[in-house]
Formats: sequence, structure tokens, C-alpha cells
Amino acid sequence: MHQGDRASEAALIDSDLKRMLDASVALVREVAQREIIPRFLRVSHGQRKDDGSLCSEADLAAQQFLLGRLSEIHACPIIGEEMSQTAQRARWQDASSDERGLWCIDPIDGTTNFINGLPCFAVSIAWMRGRRTRLAVTYNPITDEMFYAREGNGAYVNGRRLPLRQVTGDIRRAVGGVDFKRIPKLLADQIAVNPPFFSQRNFGSSTLDWCNLAAGRLDLYLHGGQMLWDYAAGSLILAEAGGQMCTLAHDEYAADDVWRRPVIAALHPAVFATWRDWVRQHGGQGDS
Repeated sequence: MHQGDRASEAALIDSDLKRMLDASVALVREVAQREIIPRFLRVSHGQRKDDGSLCSEADLAAQQFLLGRLSEIHACPIIGEEMSQTAQRARWQDASSDERGLWCIDPIDGTTNFINGLPCFAVSIAWMRGRRTRLAVTYNPITDEMFYAREGNGAYVNGRRLPLRQVTGDIRRAVGGVDFKRIPKLLADQIAVNPPFFSQRNFGSSTLDWCNLAAGRLDLYLHGGQMLWDYAAGSLILAEAGGQMCTLAHDEYAADDVWRRPVIAALHPAVFATWRDWVRQHGGQGDS
């Protein structure tokens, strides 16, 4: 293929991605308005799933809405958080050789917050091809913040380029997003007693944690193991905002387990390097 032909093909692919992204943004806003917000503060309980997490009627209604509409944007397999584990694994396996790609959706991330009336939850969708995220949308309907990115074109919230502020390069001044679930006990003890950063936050929504890091509201991030729909959108949004990420054991983020992937991340490269080394030196590669 000649250089001009490759450039034309790349432009065509990016044009299609932009169309898909614009349609996805509109769809995510619609599902929030129709299925999620009308149920907020009206759902008093949820069903506990096999992994211990909660699922509400709003999760199921939102997922069903997205399943019925995503194929209008781009017809391909879909993985949703509220599907059976068997269906999720089978669709992921099939997607590795499917040129159409794969939708990955989290109808409500932060269901415990949602059920308890805490205004910190999000709808999140990603389109992946070749097991890599190419477009991402995460929407907080309470703050009306729409985070989105497409591969190679930066990350945004409501039209503003991310990050929103210049972050510190000094980890001692950093605000860290740390979720203590599933991180090794030795590491958790060290963070609780003698953290290398200034202050710690945990908001209960992994998809929004990624976005808050990309926005510069957090300086660094740690989670002991996320599912595919927890990181599929957020990892692209952070990368397109200029952030860096790895796992407890692998410098290459994509090299770790798809279904229970830890993350060490930061927006500033100096903070990332210091944070990654500190985590690994203080029990980040030990048994949980």
C-alpha cells in the first residue's frame, strides 16, 4: 500500500471513530436520562452477585437499553457487566479475531453509591478492536460531566481538553486515589501508616477514578484488581490525557489479567515513576 493510500485509510478509520464516538456520547446521555436518573433515590436495595458486588434494577434496565441501541452505532459483539460470566468470557474470546471489534459496557459503575443515594456513579462504554480500546465514554449524570476520548485524538470533558489543571511533579504534594480492595495486605498497611503522598481519596467508582485522574483532580491512582468494564474506557481516557499506567507486576499495562487487572497510575511522569517504584518496594508484588 502506498503512503497516500495508508493516509487515506487512516483518515477514513478516524472519521468513522468520530462518528461512533459522537453517537456514543448521545446514547450514554439518553440512557442516563431514561433509565438511571428516574430511579435514583428510589432504589432501596440490590441483588448481591457471585463476586459480592451489587446489581440493581437500574443496572439491568440501563444495560438492556444499551444492548438494544449500540448495534445501531456499530454492529459487533457486546460485553456487559451484568451478563453471565460464561457469556462475558465467550464474547471476549471470540472478539480477538473479530474485525468488527467489541463493545464493553458498565451500565452503572458505583452501584453501591447509587443504591445508597451517594451522587457518585457513572455510565461507561468502550469500543475495542484487537483487544485495545479505540474509543471511550464515561458519564456522571449527577454532575453532567461527559468524559470521552478516541485513540490518538486526546481526552475531553464537556469539550474541554484534559487535564484541566497542571498537576504536581512532587509526590509529597500529591492527592492519591487508592482503593484498598484486593491490594496486598503489606502494601495496604504501608499506605495506611506511612503513605508517600499528601492525602488519599476513594469515591467508590472505578470508572470515575480514571477520569478524575485524567482531569488532574487526582495525581496518582492504585487499585488491586479491576474487571474489564472498570478500566476499558478509563485507561484510554487517561492515556489520551497524557497519563501513564502499569500493574503491580508488569510495566506493560495490557500484559496483566484481563478479568482482574491491578493498576498503578499517575498523570505526571515523575510522580508515576516514584509511585510505581514505591508500591513495588512496599509489598505491591506480594500475596494479598
